[in-house]
Amino acid sequence: MVQARMEETLQRLLPALDIVPQRLHRAMRYAVLGGGKRVRPLLAFAAGELTRADPARIEIVAAAVEMIHAYSLVHDDMPCMDNDVLRRGKPTCHVEFDEATALLVGDALQPLAFQIIADHTIADDALTRIEMMRILAAASGSRGMAGGQAIDLASVGKTLSLPELEFMHIHKTGALIRAAVAMGARCGEVPEARQLDRLEHYAKTVGLAFQVVDDVLDSDGSTATLGKTAGKDAVQEKPTYVSILGLARARALAEELRAEAHAALASFGAEAVRLRELADFIVLRKF
Repeated sequence: MVQARMEETLQRLLPALDIVPQRLHRAMRYAVLGGGKRVRPLLAFAAGELTRADPARIEIVAAAVEMIHAYSLVHDDMPCMDNDVLRRGKPTCHVEFDEATALLVGDALQPLAFQIIADHTIADDALTRIEMMRILAAASGSRGMAGGQAIDLASVGKTLSLPELEFMHIHKTGALIRAAVAMGARCGEVPEARQLDRLEHYAKTVGLAFQVVDDVLDSDGSTATLGKTAGKDAVQEKPTYVSILGLARARALAEELRAEAHAALASFGAEAVRLRELADFIVLRKF
């Protein structure tokens, strides 16, 4: 239900195909629409459900986070980064179009994410709206996702310690996941500080779990199942949870993180059921 709603929302918020420059807008829609698990929007809606937020507000926040995520994937796949040719079961953006267009897709999706937040009422209080924009900006930048990617690129061929690997993924993968939860929750009745801390801890653990499972699937899955090139981390000599811990221990770590995520939600009642279910999905998924 949330995935279908987000597809409609993103269809509406992305530039139409007949708007100049048409090729760039076609590439933007290609990169964002028709694929992906939509984990970050799902988390935003689950956190918003906890605070009784209006779904019409959550969908804007979720779309903004998903646009940032999509732009990161487009840039991630380019020859200057991971040089991948398959994403979500179809050719990557620079393969389908060209490298310059793929670069511009990322350049355009990032400001569009902030534009749609500015164009819509996502919270009653102006200061809360500014805080939500700050959260997304910090999660996207050098002390968030972009910084994590820089550490990732600098780590190729090196052996990292487990704390170093965790630090990298808290930024590269975890930052946007934490932002989705934090922003979704703030669309409704803003929780007190202790509740926000528990949600932050939940988001941190599921963000790490997501990456651990990604590493396991890259090592143990198939390209057809994953919709992206399997085994590329080993080929590119990237440090992963599997390369450091081994497959069995990495799987066990994912389960430990799932338990920790559930524990972080212990003080919440039935309204946190979606967040609990998403922790299970993230760890138990096969793609």
